[in-house]
Amino acid sequence: MTREAVIERQTTETSIRVKLDLDGSGKWQGSSGIPFFDHLLAQLARHGLLDLKIWAEGDLEVDNHHTVEDIGICLGEAIKKALGDKAGINRYGSALVPMDEALVQVALDFSGRPYLACNLDLPPGRIGSLETELLEEFLRAFVNHSGLTLHVQKLAGRNGHHVAEALFKALGRAIKEAASRDPRVEGPPSTKGSLD
Repeated sequence: MTREAVIERQTTETSIRVKLDLDGSGKWQGSSGIPFFDHLLAQLARHGLLDLKIWAEGDLEVDNHHTVEDIGICLGEAIKKALGDKAGINRYGSALVPMDEALVQVALDFSGRPYLACNLDLPPGRIGSLETELLEEFLRAFVNHSGLTLHVQKLAGRNGHHVAEALFKALGRAIKEAASRDPRVEGPPSTKGSLD
């Protein structure tokens, strides 16, 4: 049984298509029009062993906000669709990832209850052309549309590039762990009998 999804979103601000395979090999293809954000999405795919294709056109002449947020929405919907009823998954995942002086911890639960606790402590500014505050906006959109409980904590780090990259690597690894199947688990891993 394949765990794949294709999500398309068309608004007056963006046009986005996401194709996701949860059981991939870490292949990334696409463009958001924001090079550093593409770099982060490639890290997410690689370390989550997700095959991820994203094509996005947005009103970047306004700013990057709509494009980054809408990609978060689409990726969240793709994860939710690909997981289906979540039967047999591990449900929980966590990762602690260093990158030079930076150290970021991610813990998540495919609970069906969207919640984001985010402490990245990044100063306002840009990494390449990506505004640092948009990292949290991406995570919030992703969480709200995937039904994911997500805790993100920067434990160390001064370099914004290092912190952001450690974040996306950790997020990928945590998703990989949580979405992995355990043959011993029958149905959704919850005493309620469902995760929604």
